[in-house]
Amino acid sequence: MRHPAGGFAHHTTPFEGFPAMRARRTDTPFPWVGLLTLAGAIFIAVTSEFLPTGLLPEMADGLGVPQTSVGLLITVFAATVVLSAAPLAAITRRLPRKPLVIVVLITFAASNFLSAVAPTYEVMVFSRILGGLAHGLFWAVVGAYPGHLVEKRHLARAVAITSAGGSAAFVLGVPAGTALGHLLDWRVAFVVVGVAVLVLAALVWVFLPPVNHIQPLATGEIALPLRRDRTLRGVILVCVITTLIMIGHNLYYTYIVPFFTDVNGFSGESVSILLLVYGASGAVGLVLVGVFGGRFPRAGLIASVGFVGLAVLTTALFPNEQVVVVIALVVWGIAFGGAPALLQTRVLQIASPQIRDVSAALVTTSFNVGIGGGALVGSILLTGFSLTVLPFADVAVVAFVVVLILVSDRVIAVRRSRDGGAAA
Repeated sequence: MRHPAGGFAHHTTPFEGFPAMRARRTDTPFPWVGLLTLAGAIFIAVTSEFLPTGLLPEMADGLGVPQTSVGLLITVFAATVVLSAAPLAAITRRLPRKPLVIVVLITFAASNFLSAVAPTYEVMVFSRILGGLAHGLFWAVVGAYPGHLVEKRHLARAVAITSAGGSAAFVLGVPAGTALGHLLDWRVAFVVVGVAVLVLAALVWVFLPPVNHIQPLATGEIALPLRRDRTLRGVILVCVITTLIMIGHNLYYTYIVPFFTDVNGFSGESVSILLLVYGASGAVGLVLVGVFGGRFPRAGLIASVGFVGLAVLTTALFPNEQVVVVIALVVWGIAFGGAPALLQTRVLQIASPQIRDVSAALVTTSFNVGIGGGALVGSILLTGFSLTVLPFADVAVVAFVVVLILVSDRVIAVRRSRDGGAAA
């Protein structure tokens, strides 16, 4: 809760359920350059992650393997992130953040260069595992970095700025890398991305401000293990919500292209335009988070999830009304575009400084579990039913998430009242 003088009162909100860190009012200017540098690093990292998706046929021919094997490279990458992000974050939590970002980016570059020269599929798998290790640690450090750069009241705007790098990767980075691979050669695309990663590492070295991410202990205070940090329960709650949101989203969105063509009746040529509309709408959602997210973080999250449900339900109820479907797609993009930034902001607001980087890693893990789990659930549903059932399944998950958020607020508020906590 904002204090009238501009700081934060030392109590909790119902959703957080844990004491908020008292923000100090400073005259430090908003770190635009540092945040934009982080956004650039995220842009190239996400482009690197999904580049094989656009070059799948060419990579399959070049490596002499089926296209399904190249598709598994995405799974290998995501599985590596899920297994390594939190442990690597815990191991490196006392290392300086800025040099660690640079080391991770250099590892990213090495992964791309290795992919470019990989003589066999096995070497390509190794390069993607190396990239997955770097990616998990990258998000643990970079995801928490805005929390070290700005006060809590500016977190939503800071996270929205850095998250714009991920959105730009889907709208510009991956399509540009795909076009380059088609025009020249898929190996050239990986080389170009690797060089771009090194350029971003140099920009990070010059423009990203260093941060002190370790909070010194007070006299007589004893450092507690991470698992005993009392903010961890709130972080885990957000991670559960994140996983469910991503499962609901991806069980439908993974198969959105055949839904467009087979159910909605759009032509194959219009699919790329529809996806571009969705991506651009997501950028609008990020802008709204930057403007309003800091003032209404909890209401913004509920509204974001709720509008996603309404938009998806509209596509299910009016599948043959193409104009209605396009309008719903725009609303869906705006609502979902801001959700990841709101979830990341929520974690940074809840987590204590001691577990902030580990918390960012746990959120990254939650996103990847949700992405892979959603695609799997969608595949299972398609096996027994048809495409038309997917949006209804997504809506069911979304409705459960909204109820979970509201019930969690109520339960935590009652618990705090019993414990004699201050009213929110």
